[in-house]
Amino acid sequence: MRVYYRPLTGRPMRVAWLLEEIGEPYEPVRVTTEEVTEPDHLARHPLGRVPVLETNGEVLFESTAICLHLADQHADAELIGPFGSPERALVYQWALFAMTELEPAVLEVLRHSQTDPERAAAGAKRFAAAAAVIEHELDGQEFLVGDRLTVADIVTGGVLGLAARRTSLTSDWPRITAYVDRLTGRSAFRRAAAVTESALAS
Repeated sequence: MRVYYRPLTGRPMRVAWLLEEIGEPYEPVRVTTEEVTEPDHLARHPLGRVPVLETNGEVLFESTAICLHLADQHADAELIGPFGSPERALVYQWALFAMTELEPAVLEVLRHSQTDPERAAAGAKRFAAAAAVIEHELDGQEFLVGDRLTVADIVTGGVLGLAARRTSLTSDWPRITAYVDRLTGRSAFRRAAAVTESALAS
């Protein structure tokens, strides 16, 4: 099993984090900015992006899709609920919420804080609206779904960890701050960040 990644990017780290949590061996494969535009990598991902998971010659891209798939393949790790269960539906809900509401807002702030303050401010406002939802959900619980880590936390924690490290977006949200600290303190998280040379490694 191979995980293709570029240094200092967060999305491949999520995949490695999940693999570290379940104890599944994998080979991290570093690709450069130049290599992602070459035919070999474009055959893995038509847009030349990472992560890509390669298993027995089969490839899959999109970090959340990979994490959900791996959780299905390792049901004994209990990172996702049983098929058809309310718990599973909530894992889908929060993982997709992180990708569609939280991450785009964080990226708007990161990309435009120096060049387009108005656009960055709009991103911060969008983040605050989504963060309020997560802050409320974390009232009285350590994880988003049930009483244990799931794919929902890996995807959401990855996004919020980036926001906490690179911006001040999470500073007004005490439950989110504690949540990020819990997740980023996990040994599996730290191993994955180091292996994939993530910006979250330090």
